[in-house]
Amino acid sequence: QERMLRPVFLAALVGSSFAYVLSPLTLRGPTCAPMSMRPRPVALSSLRMGPISSNDFRPGTTIQFDGNVYKVLEFLHVKPGKGAAFVRTKLKNLTTGGNLEKTFRAGEMVDGAEVIKSDVQFNYLDGTDYVFMDMESFETQSVSAEVLGDSTIWMKEGVDVKIVKFGDKILDIEIPQTMVLEVTETEPGVKGNTAQGGDKPATLETGAVVRVPLFIKTGEKVKVDTTSKKYLSRANE
Repeated sequence: QERMLRPVFLAALVGSSFAYVLSPLTLRGPTCAPMSMRPRPVALSSLRMGPISSNDFRPGTTIQFDGNVYKVLEFLHVKPGKGAAFVRTKLKNLTTGGNLEKTFRAGEMVDGAEVIKSDVQFNYLDGTDYVFMDMESFETQSVSAEVLGDSTIWMKEGVDVKIVKFGDKILDIEIPQTMVLEVTETEPGVKGNTAQGGDKPATLETGAVVRVPLFIKTGEKVKVDTTSKKYLSRANE
């Protein structure tokens, strides 16, 4: 006799990017459904992106053309007195690591890049490779200094970052917009928090060098913008 599973079951894995859908299946006696009819996981985060308008470019937007994947670093909408509007961009080639300046027509459609980002934490340096750990699965991944590029100057043990992948290839690392770091070397500070009249170079614990106010002293912790490499404030302000 045939037994029909009447309801349609939908089970979603909480906190995961996979969903399973089980449609009504017909089972004969104790026989289980064949493998081809069993539910398969669908990676929701891996759905292919559609075209993106140049009007919607933002820092961090990923696009692809000419066989390469690019990340938008800077953009500027320009509307001249005569002629059509356009968008001037500075792009980072995530395939080669180089930068490219390119102009798009306003509203021009560009293929979006199907990138996947995962949260990891920097653990340690292994030769010239930086080792990161997924804090949920505890799996580690090694990323070369070549892929990290200038981001190496912000690598501090325990810092949380995002690994950017295109398919199975690691293309980039996204670091926090701001970080609090200790000043390990700078010229003697000027007393008081109101010292005016200039700044000075300061080396931070990660090796990054930024300009800081004259009153900052070695051993202090400062808040910096990792994109502009600029001092923002003392850590406690």
